[in-house]
Amino acid sequence: MAIQMGDKIPEFSLKNQNGDDFSISSLIGRKVLVIYFYPKDYTPGCTKEACSFRDSYEVFKTMDAEVIGISDDSVSRHLKFSKTYKLPFILLSDSSNKVRKLFGVPGNLLGLIPGRVTYVVDKKGVVVLIFDSMNASTHIKKAKESIGKLQNL
Repeated sequence: MAIQMGDKIPEFSLKNQNGDDFSISSLIGRKVLVIYFYPKDYTPGCTKEACSFRDSYEVFKTMDAEVIGISDDSVSRHLKFSKTYKLPFILLSDSSNKVRKLFGVPGNLLGLIPGRVTYVVDKKGVVVLIFDSMNASTHIKKAKESIGKLQNL
């Protein structure tokens, strides 16, 4: 069952790009979260998306938000990708796709390619945006708009 708007995100822990254990509970209650699932490090769309999040990272920080990218790439591949493109945010290795399944992220092209979905989660851990599009360039704009609406409440 896929996560819906208004649902609390599930608790999960994965290894980050440095090989350290990361638990989502460490940020719930402290930050707005932008969690984006993407297909693969170094592919054109995924590189464009990661670099767009990098280029907007300071804006997200001023909005009291943390960006987290998740794919099934290995920790070592995430570290290389992060260093190559100077990514200042967290990349998590979901090698077994357990968190992708927890969220219910759909695949594309008959399930052959992992989907590209961005979730914005408020400080209470409640999903306020689910944006599902293979168009990598639109995710950053949608996330900023959603966080802006949260701040205007």
